[in-house]
Amino acid sequence: MGASISGAMVDRDEAGSALKPRLGDIPESCAALVLALLDPPEICKLARVNRSFHDASSADFIWESKLPSNYTFIVEKVLRDSTLLNLQKKQLYAGLCRPNPFDAGRKEIWLDKNTGGVCLSISSKALTITGIDDRRYWTHISTEESRYPTVAYLQQIWWFQVDGEVEFGFPVGTYSLFFRLQLGKSSKRLGRRVCNSKHIHGWEIKPVRFQLTTSEGQSVESRCYLDNPGNWVLYRVGDFVVQNPNAFTNIKFSLTQIDCTHTKGGLCVDAALIYPTTVAKEISSCS
Repeated sequence: MGASISGAMVDRDEAGSALKPRLGDIPESCAALVLALLDPPEICKLARVNRSFHDASSADFIWESKLPSNYTFIVEKVLRDSTLLNLQKKQLYAGLCRPNPFDAGRKEIWLDKNTGGVCLSISSKALTITGIDDRRYWTHISTEESRYPTVAYLQQIWWFQVDGEVEFGFPVGTYSLFFRLQLGKSSKRLGRRVCNSKHIHGWEIKPVRFQLTTSEGQSVESRCYLDNPGNWVLYRVGDFVVQNPNAFTNIKFSLTQIDCTHTKGGLCVDAALIYPTTVAKEISSCS
């Protein structure tokens, strides 16, 4: 009897020979366990293989494991939209991978789509810039080259100082902070990008100083010359480590050149950005 049952469960061709198992024969539950071991891009690729993998790729337990440990905090306290928690975890992951503005649109948060790492952007309007309200020194100019509608443009100043501060509940990990800057003012003329270098001066005399401190006592300082006119550059301020995911980490950072023996100008300040260091390495290599 056992033989007849066994034979009934095996697919056979017209000649009565047993057919070899196919990838589509894998049960959906087994496919889901395989997908849970993969990174998000690999899950999406494998979901196109057959129906079993496609259906399994939507399982909540798969995508919850890809979300950061603080995703509930991000949704409820940062984005202030608890309805997002009613979505399937795959939909929630996709939504959080898009830029999500907060703080009246002055900051953005998103997940790196490959790793689920938390990334932050702090616009120039959320930074404290010395002299920003004096149009002799600074102006806000419209741009299509930023996440934000405008960037801060420095025409000329003696005391150059940009300060920022953010307090956030980061998942455990190592993070890197950058300033996104450009020497020169870019625009479009007859459909082509052009860069006005009229006001660029003073940056070759002395380097700027970057500083970063955290509430846990971490401190980083570095100096470098601003260069590469006409191109947006990510200048690395430094790295910091988060060990306690249940506590808020306060980060203070700055960009200064306060030697008053000379003026400096012709600089666009777009934003400060925080990436997981593993993501930052890929971004830095491509910038």
